[in-house]
Amino acid sequence: MNQSNKKPKLLIVEDDTGLQSQLRWHFDQYEVIIAGDRDSAIAAIRRDEPPVVLQDLGLPPDEEGVEEGFLTIQQTLSIAPNTKIIVVTGYHDYNNALRAVALGAYDFYQKPVNTDTLDLIVQRAHQMAQLEQENRRLQLKAQSPLSGIIASDAAMLNVCRTIEKVAPVDVTCLVLGESGTGKEVIAKSIHHLSHRSEKRFVAINCAAVPENLMESELFGYEKGAFTGATKRTLGKIEVAHGGTLFLDEIGDMPLTLQAKLLRFLQERTIERLGGRDEIDVDIRVVCATNKNLEEMVSEKTFREDLYYRISEIVVELPPLRDREGDKILLARHILSKYCDAQNRNIKGFSAEAAAAIESYEWPGNVRELENKIKRAVIMADTKTLSVEDLALPHHEDLSINLRQVRQAAEKSAIIQAINLTGGQITAAAKYLGVTRPTLYDLMKKYEIEAQDTAN
Repeated sequence: MNQSNKKPKLLIVEDDTGLQSQLRWHFDQYEVIIAGDRDSAIAAIRRDEPPVVLQDLGLPPDEEGVEEGFLTIQQTLSIAPNTKIIVVTGYHDYNNALRAVALGAYDFYQKPVNTDTLDLIVQRAHQMAQLEQENRRLQLKAQSPLSGIIASDAAMLNVCRTIEKVAPVDVTCLVLGESGTGKEVIAKSIHHLSHRSEKRFVAINCAAVPENLMESELFGYEKGAFTGATKRTLGKIEVAHGGTLFLDEIGDMPLTLQAKLLRFLQERTIERLGGRDEIDVDIRVVCATNKNLEEMVSEKTFREDLYYRISEIVVELPPLRDREGDKILLARHILSKYCDAQNRNIKGFSAEAAAAIESYEWPGNVRELENKIKRAVIMADTKTLSVEDLALPHHEDLSINLRQVRQAAEKSAIIQAINLTGGQITAAAKYLGVTRPTLYDLMKKYEIEAQDTAN
């Protein structure tokens, strides 16, 4: 690799050829890319991905009178939102400079050009771009509390803390959650954090194996145990010896087999089909299901004794729609994973796509999110994924208003405190940590009547 390739990149958007040459010569410590108009500037953004752009705001308008300078800023930031754009304006063009900053430009500089000052602005922009890139890297690392898990939601962080506590202890765990929430990922985390991590992690989907084959899949069989059994075959339980056995969709296990599984969990010994010898097996068992096992117990479709045996520790995963802030975090992580796998250079999501990701309910949970992003990475024609690429409904007006959120939370807390105290305002004020007059003022503000709060 030659030395020039190691220089930081700087895109200069300037239509004056004389000034182009002067700036290229002056910024010799950078890998300078020159663009004379909007089209070539946008092409350079896509091709070279410069972290800093020095742009003349006074680009001549196109044939339809469109202000090319402002349009270049908008298109640049839609493609590469983290780009630092420094606009250069005329001496008396202060209003347009402010307008450019309002559109997302990083800074502005007014002609005539003082090269020393411009050097400092460009250098600072590069430093800021590097710091932000490192901050994003550290944030992504901090958002991975466990291997394979991306989370900032409080409920998911509690799940991670639970896993860290129970993983080193040989207790049987039951992971509950809707389909696609990542139950197998949790099971693998439990395995990798345990003293069994060097041994095998063996998974079997109880819903995917036919009922008449499930017993042999779990316990294995001897040669001649049934027609077609031409050799001794080990079952999943025996294969997992020393490691972890993951029984996915255990709610679909036949009742007849539940009794044999219960005996194994109690005795930790198995007999292969057609065999007579008891075989000691040392494994950790993790189960998962999207069904309500307590209801199944009451309906006699799942053994009560087995339920209590497998639920020594219960880990309940929230659906993606309830994980505040995790949707876009997961989306960025999945995007990075599939870009590496498909060798695609896609940088992120458009503002509209990010809003759609946050607004969508994701009935298929993380699995649906992963499928949509994988398809988008394969099909996308640009370096920024759009709503159309993700095949999501448009949600351009994503409302995140801090005042509204704060007021809703405040009103909810007041109603809850009044309900807890049976309408006693003095006691409710103590609960809330405010004075009685303050509480009355808040009740008036939110139009809360004490007698209307009780359910």
